[in-house]
Amino acid sequence: MNRDILGKLSAAVVSPRFRQSLVALPVAVLITGCATTATHTRTANERTLESLKQPSEQQACYDREKEPYTPLVDAHFHPRPFGGAAIPPEKLHTMLEDQGVRFVNYFGIGQILELDSGCNYYLDCPGVTAEPSIKNDFVNGMETVAYPSDNLHITLSMTFMDLAHPENVVDLIELYDREYPGMFSWSGELNVVKQALLQNNHEPATMQSIDQWAPFMAVLQERGIPVTFHSDLGNDANPTEHLPLMKHILATYPDNKIVWAHMGLSKELGKMNPVQHVTILKGLLDKYPNLMLDISWDVLYNEYHQWGDIYIPFFNEYSTRILPGTDFVAADYKADDQYGKELDVTSRALRALDDEAFHNIALGANYFRLMELDYNAPDVCPANDNSNS
Repeated sequence: MNRDILGKLSAAVVSPRFRQSLVALPVAVLITGCATTATHTRTANERTLESLKQPSEQQACYDREKEPYTPLVDAHFHPRPFGGAAIPPEKLHTMLEDQGVRFVNYFGIGQILELDSGCNYYLDCPGVTAEPSIKNDFVNGMETVAYPSDNLHITLSMTFMDLAHPENVVDLIELYDREYPGMFSWSGELNVVKQALLQNNHEPATMQSIDQWAPFMAVLQERGIPVTFHSDLGNDANPTEHLPLMKHILATYPDNKIVWAHMGLSKELGKMNPVQHVTILKGLLDKYPNLMLDISWDVLYNEYHQWGDIYIPFFNEYSTRILPGTDFVAADYKADDQYGKELDVTSRALRALDDEAFHNIALGANYFRLMELDYNAPDVCPANDNSNS
């Protein structure tokens, strides 16, 4: 299949500077990076956080032939695991900075495993309850203050919300306001329905509970706080089984900044028709201008890498509506190079984007606009300009 697809991809959707280098690469390498023969050697991004405060036209242009295809932003990152020890904060900061990440969303694990269970990962512990909690968020807040970084912008996120039982959410937001005034400027990742957690007594949201979100969604809207929802689109038996939940959320709260994690995909949905998937996403993006997607999690790339000819044009067309991320979970038992590997896998699609989409997604323009941050994405150098100036 790959020669025909690659021809279309190279001619229609890949930045001209990459066409020659991509001739020998299968589409799978573009999306997953799983082959060992890639011709592009990735180096760490050397741009500093301070340099991104300059207006775009005053920064050195971004030379895609020489600088990394990995993003400046990781908008979906978990500094603490479901259970057990986390990577120490100073080591975590170094890990992110060494990979060229300058902006990161600190998502707590909104539903952590019972503390006395001895479990580190929910899939290893069926029957152990994963409960909504403020614990991770509070630790993230304390560590961010205790271990500041001059070259890493950390966005703290509230992830405690129990979407099936939202009665006390506003009260807990007020607790955050007292304990961490002005520090939490994102919400999520919040689980609407996560099929993988059902064996851990996860209670999905319902149409009725979604209607009860109005008080806390009003707070988020008033403060301009984005909220990231994990809401499985469906499963292989019924690919759109849970789509009505997301449609109801968007219809009920159209003025909120909503990010749909993983484009609704999951391990349970590995065989969806990509044309059907993209058609659904386009329809929702067109109807709801405040909706964005994140393309985090290596599951997407492992399951759908063969469909680059469909997803890359979609990313290019809707490039102002997409955020990058890894969905890395910082468990202490992971190898030191694991984050770099996951960042590489989830960045290979970025390498195939056109220059405008790369600027919007990888270089942070979407993120800065969504967060109203006083930072600027560098302009991409013209394809025939190797001066990086």
